[in-house]
Amino acid sequence: MIRIIKAAAALMLLFVFWLLAPGAGVPLLAYHQVSSVPEVYSIDPDQFEEHMRYLSSHGYTAISLAELFASKNGVQPLPPNPVIITFDDGYADNCLTALPIMEKYGMKATVFVIAGQVGQPEYLTWDQIRFMQAKGIEIGSHTYSHIALSDLDQPKLMDELTRSKQVIETNLGKPVDFLAYPFGQYNANTITGVKQAGYVGACTGLPGLGTTKDDAYQLKRVNIPRPKYGLWEFRLRLLRAQIYAMLSPVFFK
Repeated sequence: MIRIIKAAAALMLLFVFWLLAPGAGVPLLAYHQVSSVPEVYSIDPDQFEEHMRYLSSHGYTAISLAELFASKNGVQPLPPNPVIITFDDGYADNCLTALPIMEKYGMKATVFVIAGQVGQPEYLTWDQIRFMQAKGIEIGSHTYSHIALSDLDQPKLMDELTRSKQVIETNLGKPVDFLAYPFGQYNANTITGVKQAGYVGACTGLPGLGTTKDDAYQLKRVNIPRPKYGLWEFRLRLLRAQIYAMLSPVFFK
């Protein structure tokens, strides 16, 4: 009986070590708005600052998707404890509110803009986007009109992918290599189209860590909606992403 108890304790200890070990990959945090607007994908500025303070105090280094892929190709190594902060849709508060907070804690981000919404009320203008880009913010595409790509026929799919890329590149003078799927929806045909349009990688809404190893066009992210339980919820979401990353090779092949 004592041997059984010891064996069980040893197994439990191994499980705890496995659970706390870092998963393979980089956490990609998915934000939308940083505003007091009571929407599910809008978090208060003080909550966002709490997240940035936590990342800074725990030794995280914010990197871009370009840097993540450069490490994959052996161009440059990743820093210790990397994290990628992303924003979907391109709301004006990403520049007006989130950027000063990120700069305060030495962070940067990738902003996926809806090309057809730039300059519309509540959305970033091209001047604001260029300002953010000059501050080290990476700009990606969230398509032209923010429509579920998996619902589109091939001509419409390619129009959404190529038009947004061309519009952003024309206005910013830099290549747009990354895309985030609207609503996280995509399928095999979508991925083929994204490759044909010239994107290097794409982000989903699936939980987990981004690795670029086999999922350059299916990068997983840590979704960050309006929190109900404060900083603990943020920490638990990071932990859940680690768990998914460790379980996926075993259960989700």
